[in-house]
Amino acid sequence: MTTIFALASAQGRAGVAVLRVSGEKAGLVFSRLCKPAHFPEPRVATLRALIDERSEDLLDRALVIWFPAPHSFTGENVVEIQLHGGRAVIASVCDALASLPDFEPAGPGAFSRRAFENGKLDLTEAEAIADLVEAETSAQQRQALRQMDGALGRLYHDWAERLKHALAFMEASIDFADEDVPAEISENQRGAIKAVAAELAAHLDDDHRGERLREGFMVALLGPPNAGKSSLMNALARRDAAIVSSTPGTTRDVIEVHLDLGGWPLCLADTAGLRECAEEIESEGVRRALARAETADLKILVFDGASDLSKDEKLRALIDDRTIAVLNKADLLKDNEPPPYWAPDSLRVSAKTGQGIEALVQAIIDRIDLRYGAGGEISGAPSLTRARHRLALEECRSHLARAATVTDDVLCTEDVRLAVRALGRITGRVDVEDLLDLIFSEFCIGK
Repeated sequence: MTTIFALASAQGRAGVAVLRVSGEKAGLVFSRLCKPAHFPEPRVATLRALIDERSEDLLDRALVIWFPAPHSFTGENVVEIQLHGGRAVIASVCDALASLPDFEPAGPGAFSRRAFENGKLDLTEAEAIADLVEAETSAQQRQALRQMDGALGRLYHDWAERLKHALAFMEASIDFADEDVPAEISENQRGAIKAVAAELAAHLDDDHRGERLREGFMVALLGPPNAGKSSLMNALARRDAAIVSSTPGTTRDVIEVHLDLGGWPLCLADTAGLRECAEEIESEGVRRALARAETADLKILVFDGASDLSKDEKLRALIDDRTIAVLNKADLLKDNEPPPYWAPDSLRVSAKTGQGIEALVQAIIDRIDLRYGAGGEISGAPSLTRARHRLALEECRSHLARAATVTDDVLCTEDVRLAVRALGRITGRVDVEDLLDLIFSEFCIGK
């Protein structure tokens, strides 16, 4: 197998950059690139001059760390080079590494894939590394760290081991059918299978919390034209993300911004004003706005608080348990004016002056906290984070449900075996070769 190398830190100019080298011949870095050339003490940073042996030019002075196999991230010999982060320095050192025999640049996810293949990670832990690199909020960070620590893999491994235990007894009762196997043994195994099935069903019934946290919660700004939706989006985003105009129908398409509110990742979408219209482009904008309302995790229904709201029956019909009603232009309202009867919990805000914006932000956070867990904290069993996991678990649940209903021991045993294989595909214990390219292609270079 070739020895791979790549920049493990971010691209671009920086004070320090980190190059990672992994493979059987990683130690050539010391004999062919470093002066002095002897191996340093493992896991101790050592200052070395980096010399291009072809020209004998000094490339940089860097800290070099030696991780001999198997005590490294990949399980192979690994060298990490901490050098100055100038583009020319990085390019020259990479060129020198490429000149060494059997050295080649690493592709996306190559280091994590080797760690998986060498038993350092299961697939859920490897995927968590990619999620941690991509995490933009504290809640995403905590979820990725928990999965990277093996919490999700341990849960699936526990279920698989319990099913394997039941499977062993069931197969024994089939293989030794002529023997008098106590009936309670078979009943105990069926009880164990039902227990795993119940835990798995509860795990799946999570409102897609982990996937939403990983990808971001969808929040839609809805309302009539000129209610101030675009101004409100800019106020929440704290920048001019959307064009603001007094001309009705300015927003024609869905405009999205990504926010971090209370640790939760949000995709906030400004939509076209909802009204009856004959113009084709605006009609399409209204259709897209209503479609976004259907799929949004949370709707913010914005009304012009200074206008007559009594005729907006179709808009008021959009209010449900996923809606926060907002009366914008609060700077034009009287302080003692009561809220409308159809939205007693509506919030008064002014996108123009900033009045009530913090209260709206807190209301959004509270709604998501109530549905998915306070403050983005993760408690109880680890959450599902990927559609790949969910599909395999649905397959596992299907096999266990069938195993619970069949009376033939051979058919029941086969369904339990298939359920175990479905769990194994999540962690990478069985039948994973066809998944590896797909999973690790999502990684960045250097991971």
